[in-house]
Amino acid sequence: MNLQKKVTIKEVGPRDGLQNEKQMIQTEDKIEWINMLSETGLTYIEITSFVNPRWIPQLADAVQVAKSIKRKNDITYAALVPNERGLEGALEANVDEVAVFMSASETHNLKNINKSISDTYPVLKPVIQEGIVAGKSVRGYVSTVFGCPYEGEVSIDSVLAVSEQLFSYGIEELSLGDTIGVANPKQVEEVLTEVLKRFPRERIAMHFHNTRGTALANVLVALNLGITNFDSALGGLGGCPYAPGASGNLATDDLHYMLAGMGIETGINKEKLIQAARFLEEKMGKELPSHTMQTERSKISN
Repeated sequence: MNLQKKVTIKEVGPRDGLQNEKQMIQTEDKIEWINMLSETGLTYIEITSFVNPRWIPQLADAVQVAKSIKRKNDITYAALVPNERGLEGALEANVDEVAVFMSASETHNLKNINKSISDTYPVLKPVIQEGIVAGKSVRGYVSTVFGCPYEGEVSIDSVLAVSEQLFSYGIEELSLGDTIGVANPKQVEEVLTEVLKRFPRERIAMHFHNTRGTALANVLVALNLGITNFDSALGGLGGCPYAPGASGNLATDDLHYMLAGMGIETGINKEKLIQAARFLEEKMGKELPSHTMQTERSKISN
């Protein structure tokens, strides 16, 4: 296998994980949890989203959270930004990186953003360019790359067109999302082979969901193709809204376990990662679904 020696795990739990949770988490608990994540060795944490609070009430405290966390100089603290108004909040809170988002499928984009793909570009272009002018790095998320809950299969041409447009506006990195967790290793190889013909692998990240238990297998394929940036959420936080009861994001702790066992460096401390996961379980009042946390709980019970 053609594996890299070092991988960057990008923790998205405080945003992508919490935004799907119905149980409201207290602001002070979010702040403490993010501070714990900052002690694990992670170099990238997506801390919140500056979307309209009516869309995601869980993240209505975005400015307070971003301003209150204890920041480390070697960590990038990022936030999702939907439009110029959201960018104002992100700049006020002085996040390190701005992330914009859209879908590769027309119907999902309409449902998620309330705009067609073509109408989304004029909204995101100024956000990206103003973010760059403000000295922030900008990341782009493309959703439904491997399948859409409304349209089914998504063409690679659609993925490439959206990706090309976002790169043309100046994004530094593109995260390709398996939004509903339908991707399989063969499909990941096919899509990435085409993507990497057009864009540098160091500027591509993968964002897998584990709805059908294929996330780690998909990571392995991406690793073999030279990808070294992966999004994940601690404990597998955040269920998929299109598959009730299923696990959502690829779990940071499971990803770390696999990479560490393969001798791939992440810089992450397992014990501190587990401590942060246990803290969140206590505050949420429920168990996190990752295999690692299940194993940790069985150790305690035995």
